[in-house]
Amino acid sequence: MGRHSLPDRSRAGGSGPRSRKRGRAVVLTTALVLVVTGSATAAVRSGLLSFGSSCRDHPVRLTLAASPDLAPALRVAAERAQDSGLTSDGQCLAVTVKARESSEVATALAAGKDVAAEAWVADSDLWLQRITSGGKGSRVTQVGNVASTPVGVAMVPAAAKSLGWPQKTYSWFELAGATLQDDSLRLGAADPTHSAAGLLALTQIGTAAATVKGGDTQAAALMKTLSQNTSATDAEVLTNVPERSRAAVVTEQAAYAHNAPAGADDDVRFFYPKDGSPRLDYPFTLVDKTKQSVDESRAAIRFMSYLRRPEQQKLLRAQGFRTSADDVPRAVVATAGGSSPQPYSAPAPQPAADTAVEQALGTWTITVQSARLTTVVDASASMAEKVPGTGRTRMDVTKGSLMQALATFTDDDEIGLWDFSTKLDGDKDYRILVPTGRLGTGDQRDRLSRAFAGLAPVRNGATGLYDTTLAAYKEAIASYAKGKFNALVVLTDGVNEDPGSISRTALLTELQKLTSPERRVPLIMIAVGPNADRKDAARIAEATGGSGQSVNNPSQIQTVILKAIVAASATP
Repeated sequence: MGRHSLPDRSRAGGSGPRSRKRGRAVVLTTALVLVVTGSATAAVRSGLLSFGSSCRDHPVRLTLAASPDLAPALRVAAERAQDSGLTSDGQCLAVTVKARESSEVATALAAGKDVAAEAWVADSDLWLQRITSGGKGSRVTQVGNVASTPVGVAMVPAAAKSLGWPQKTYSWFELAGATLQDDSLRLGAADPTHSAAGLLALTQIGTAAATVKGGDTQAAALMKTLSQNTSATDAEVLTNVPERSRAAVVTEQAAYAHNAPAGADDDVRFFYPKDGSPRLDYPFTLVDKTKQSVDESRAAIRFMSYLRRPEQQKLLRAQGFRTSADDVPRAVVATAGGSSPQPYSAPAPQPAADTAVEQALGTWTITVQSARLTTVVDASASMAEKVPGTGRTRMDVTKGSLMQALATFTDDDEIGLWDFSTKLDGDKDYRILVPTGRLGTGDQRDRLSRAFAGLAPVRNGATGLYDTTLAAYKEAIASYAKGKFNALVVLTDGVNEDPGSISRTALLTELQKLTSPERRVPLIMIAVGPNADRKDAARIAEATGGSGQSVNNPSQIQTVILKAIVAASATP
């Protein structure tokens, strides 16, 4: 009979023992097939299995931008995922990992530009904060963290020995101070405007300096020295040891990668500061999730989950990263140059407040580039009003904040002071208290200190804001200092009250005419207190490429000035 013919009874049927056994076998086989089929179906639906070419022919393709130090490990993990047939909703994953500097990606996203990637692993959430704080950039959605590594100071053996490594421990401020006092140490770092490791260390130093008498000045001096020995990227820092530096702010992972090659004769030793080693935390984010397909976003999250598997965690540790906040891989510490009693297993300090980070970055900007700033302070009668909860007037708190800001400037910076109300100098609404000049020349710093201290509200004085702003801006443009960061800072707690002054429309027109790419002087206008017109301040400042800021308490002025300087100096 043909192959489709039914078998005869003697071969397939019957009621004997042998037939009953075959019958049971058929039932069991059928049940097993159903179980396996059901399990496979469930596995496919959950993305655990793929069936041959149908999966690989139409994979979900993702581009993952990653911090250069982490990119090699993620690239290996992506290849493993593809080789093993990792799927998401039944579709294979094809992940392309591209090494991109975190600062570069953050700058692009903050400007709302396309970075040609569906996912991004920066080295620190500092970059995420920078993107989201302005409210104008692309949206990023964090879905987890890939790894971490603490930030410390690596030194060549001779330098480390001279400081008592590993037995002697130091705070960040003490360690930085030790390198400042010894010309042979020459501390280096990556530029903190482009390096999260450099910025975190700078913030720790600045925070500690604030608790020490004269610490602000010492921290500024340290930054000035450090600025002469910075590298463009983190990857370049240790290549300058020992040729240019003998100590450098780096991560544990960077020290590990430097020391790991067998037979290296330039190994470094690693200091873990006793007041805490801040950590890079490598956040995994989806880039502008609203523009991604469901398949893409689910596949990115799937790959993030894959990185948590034991074999991928082992891969990360083999590259010198930490994969748990509690588990300190001793082999990583030893290879990085760490040793007891250096506190390498101490928990990371609490993340620095945004204000502390902005202060550190602002101080760095004006210290490194040197600044020429003219500060114009409202002296109208309303500045005599009390700041709630302080018992002090707006002017008193403003003076204190300005004095703190003055301490962050170096002798190479040029600072001047005006005040304004109405008809302070004949028909002029303003007067020049201290012409803008270099702090290291003569008694300029002392003159400014006395002038700040002598600021006082004018009884019955109104706010001659518009004429003053135009006059001060004209002067700032005329006296522009090439090679420095030039800016005009205007503080006011009210609105323009001079009926005979230039109109706002005319002011904006004049400011735009004066603005020049060759002589760039951003106006930083700070609206102080509840009665100031914040929108007006922003419009006037933006006409020059500057920014309008607002504070309810004048004690915030120092931080706002530094924040505005950072923003203005980062804008082309």
